[in-house]
Amino acid sequence: MDEKLDFSKGNGLIPAIVQDDLTRKVLMMGYMNEESLRITRETGLVTFYSRSRNSLWTKGETSGNSLHLKKILVDCDRDTLLIMASPDGPVCHDGPDTCFNEINKTDLMFLDSLQELIQERKRTMPEGSYTTKLFKKGTAKIAQKVGEEAVEVVIEAMKSDDEAFLNEGADLMYHFMVLLVDRGWTLEDVAKVLALRHKK
Repeated sequence: MDEKLDFSKGNGLIPAIVQDDLTRKVLMMGYMNEESLRITRETGLVTFYSRSRNSLWTKGETSGNSLHLKKILVDCDRDTLLIMASPDGPVCHDGPDTCFNEINKTDLMFLDSLQELIQERKRTMPEGSYTTKLFKKGTAKIAQKVGEEAVEVVIEAMKSDDEAFLNEGADLMYHFMVLLVDRGWTLEDVAKVLALRHKK
């Protein structure tokens, strides 16, 4: 891939935008040359080229807040990188979670990562996975499990144990997501239906 990247526009450097693989928050922007990109791939730790110091630097080498590589995407002009990474802590050297002073919270974006994991389980069906066991049992059994979890949510809603209620809600959400993937649908498809209802 390196030989296809266009380093010429930036005199040997290309912008590298770093995005949290889980929350999808933009964490920072740095520059990479061919060597820093190679090191990033080889070590799994995001490494940049510092224009001010004229040297390579691995994020977190002094602060301990490393960026662990998850995926590298290349833009259409092949002169900019999108680095998907998992941060160990605050990314900005001034202390904030991101260099854009945003709070890097998981929020609902974790559901996207969970959905991707469920989809991957369906494709690979790894042994020992609970999700794999559900897929092997078939649609009827998965649907039955969703019904059981829904009943548990109703039961806990009638009580005062908020922790149990939220745990049962999480179980229901997970099993519904498995059912969606089993049927070939996604949370986005459900969101589209809700969006259409909202417009009416």
